[in-house]
Amino acid sequence: MTDQGDPLARIAAALERLAPPPPAPTDWLAAPAYVWDGAGARAVAAIHAPALDLLRGIDRQKDVVTANVARLAAGHAAHDMLLWGARGMGKSAVLRAGIVAAQAAHPGSIALVQVAQDALEGLAGLFTRLGRLDRRFLIFIDDLGFEDSDGSGPRLLRSWLEGGIEARPGNVRLAVTSNRRAIVARHAGEQDDPLNPRDAVDDRLALADRFGLSIGFHNCGQEEYLAIIAGYADRFGLIWEPGDALEWSRRRGARSGRVAWQYVTELAGRAGMALQG
Repeated sequence: MTDQGDPLARIAAALERLAPPPPAPTDWLAAPAYVWDGAGARAVAAIHAPALDLLRGIDRQKDVVTANVARLAAGHAAHDMLLWGARGMGKSAVLRAGIVAAQAAHPGSIALVQVAQDALEGLAGLFTRLGRLDRRFLIFIDDLGFEDSDGSGPRLLRSWLEGGIEARPGNVRLAVTSNRRAIVARHAGEQDDPLNPRDAVDDRLALADRFGLSIGFHNCGQEEYLAIIAGYADRFGLIWEPGDALEWSRRRGARSGRVAWQYVTELAGRAGMALQG
């Protein structure tokens, strides 16, 4: 029996009560998605994603992404993917929607694992854990970008993509979204380096070149913007006017899938409706 009169014993007992219990081990076969923080994972009960048929103006990109995710889910050879380009044009949305579609076609076969940029150093350990499992995983890094001062991040990512003496598991692939085609910042002046006019550019492009698929997303035109709104409005039974939709985009200073969804949200609010999307 513990001597309750011993101050050290009382302190030890108090610390035991204050210490949180160790986290339960992650069940990597149970959930459709997870969030990895570098040390552990949190299961996500449902993936929030729009229906694929509502993602308009990016038909070619949607076909490429969903086909590659379907291959991975089926256990076939699949590529790492870099989705780059304009903000608000559905890069992350199409990835999430593609995973949902693959899970419907192959229940339990694939999971999405979102990793924040500040947790990249733990990615190698995550690969090791996932490689032991009989399930496919798509590692998702959203809105990735490296500054000039960050030399280790791009090198680590290149190493993981290319592989070294320890091969990356075949059941794990990477999907990265970025506003930059090369992921790292580029400057016009780098072409003028008198010592190595191409080396700096080639080194930056080397990271993007490691992805089997590099898929560009571009700002949508007026017709595409209106088509996106029309798809949502038809789905939710909303009444709208093209002139009002264009005025909304002018006030926002952009035309994109995100701006279109914001306009649809405005329409629903005016109509006293709630939306899920």
